Amino acid sequence: MNSRRRGFTLIELLVVITIIAVLIALLLPAVQAAREAARRTQCTNNLKQMGLAIANYELTQGTFAPGYLSVWDTINRAERGTGWGWGSMILPQMEQGNLYNGINFSIPITDRTQATVRTTPISVYFCPSDRMPKTWTADSGSTLFAFGRTIFFPNPICDVAGSNYTGVFGIGEPGVGGDGIFFANSAIRFADVTDGLSNTVCVGERASFMNYGRGYATWVGSVPGAQLWSCAPDPTDPDKGACLHEDGSGMTLGHTGEGHGPGSIGADVNQFSSVHGRGANFLFCDGHVRYLRLGIDYPTYKALSTRAGGEVLSDY
Repeated sequence: MNSRRRGFTLIELLVVITIIAVLIALLLPAVQAAREAARRTQCTNNLKQMGLAIANYELTQGTFAPGYLSVWDTINRAERGTGWGWGSMILPQMEQGNLYNGINFSIPITDRTQATVRTTPISVYFCPSDRMPKTWTADSGSTLFAFGRTIFFPNPICDVAGSNYTGVFGIGEPGVGGDGIFFANSAIRFADVTDGLSNTVCVGERASFMNYGRGYATWVGSVPGAQLWSCAPDPTDPDKGACLHEDGSGMTLGHTGEGHGPGSIGADVNQFSSVHGRGANFLFCDGHVRYLRLGIDYPTYKALSTRAGGEVLSDY
């Protein structure tokens, strides 16, 4: 008797392919969710590592690191100075002693001798879920509204390394005299945080999507003369083309003011956000990390950003 080996028919093959495709479609979201959970955990661990470094700095130096180094020019009524920020000053506590030793804190970030240092990406300063550029260009450009649209005239200053984390200035626009932990030439001690270390945030997350072409965040500091802008042509731009100038200190500091909670698409470029949903991770001064959602009671959100406001906090 002759035997013939029977193969798959076309219909059977298509059924098998369909079943495999369905299984992949079912498994893919679970795999992606697992990967995002792992990345989110890494983001939390990054903040915890910063928390240890910030605490060690305070214990050895007697104060938190200054938000950034600056000198007030009374004649021109403008900030001058080297600009190096809190993220650069805790480098030894972050096991980045060699990079720290390459910084000359007495000269500006913009000095060409500091080019290698200021453009060095540090993995712990990047959220693995985000697409923050490893480096970006700080700018002091100007704008002109003409022909029904905003025209941006760039004026590049220098390249700096990116970051997904900024120090908490407090409620108002970053710069001098904040009511949070970090501001220009700040020297806040643990004892100054009378609202309680566990009730005060010191570092928050910032996603690259808040950029809209207006300037990112950096661990380096506040580049002297740089500006952030809210006038990109992106249709989701929160300021709808009305060019608003944001101080360059916003590249290393963030605030909770202007009525927007964490992760709000209507927030300024110098506020807090993440790609982990509508909210952001925050490092508290006692070292714990918590995800604050967009729906948090807004007065509570602002109260968490002040060190000595004396507010009575509701549940968050």
